[in-house]
Amino acid sequence: MTTYQTITTGPARTRTHSWQPRPEATPGLLAMSGLEILQAALKGELPAASIMSTLGFRLTEVGEGRAVFEGDPGDHLLNPMGTVHGGFLATLLDSALGSAVMTRLPAGTAYTTVQLGVHMIRPVLAGTPSLRCEGVALHVGRTTATAEARVTGTHDGKLYAHGTTTCAVLRL
Repeated sequence: MTTYQTITTGPARTRTHSWQPRPEATPGLLAMSGLEILQAALKGELPAASIMSTLGFRLTEVGEGRAVFEGDPGDHLLNPMGTVHGGFLATLLDSALGSAVMTRLPAGTAYTTVQLGVHMIRPVLAGTPSLRCEGVALHVGRTTATAEARVTGTHDGKLYAHGTTTCAVLRL
C-alpha cells in the first residue's frame, strides 16, 4: 500500500475574474468585417472574448492580417510538474492565429480552427514575466485559411513557442 504525505505550502489562493457576455448577432454586428470587430473589441466598444479573462491574456494590437496578444503566466496555470500548462501557450497561439485570419475576413464570414500545430521551445514558469504572441495570416481563401504565430518573452525577446493553424472559413 502506498501512503502519501500531505504537503502544505501556505494558505489557499483565490482568483476571480469577470467578463461581458458575447453580444447578440445584430444586423450591425453582422455587417462588420473581422478587422472591424477586433478593432472595436480593442477599443472596448465590444466585449473581449471571455477566455481572455479566464486565463489572463489580452488583445493588444490588430492590423490587416495580424493580431497580437499578451499573457501573464502565474501559479494558477501550473501543471503537476510545476511549470505553466502547455494549454496556456496553445490558447495564446490559437487566439493570435485565429484572430490574424479574422482580420482578413469580410462581413458575414466567420472561421473555426480545424488544425493547430504547437511547438513549445522552453518552459514557462509561474514567475515568467508577460509573454507576447503575434499571429500573421499567410493565406485566407474562400474556404480555408492558414496562419503562423510566435510566443516571445516581453522581457527578454526569447522564443517560448511557435505554431501554425488551418482554419475553415464559414459563410454565415
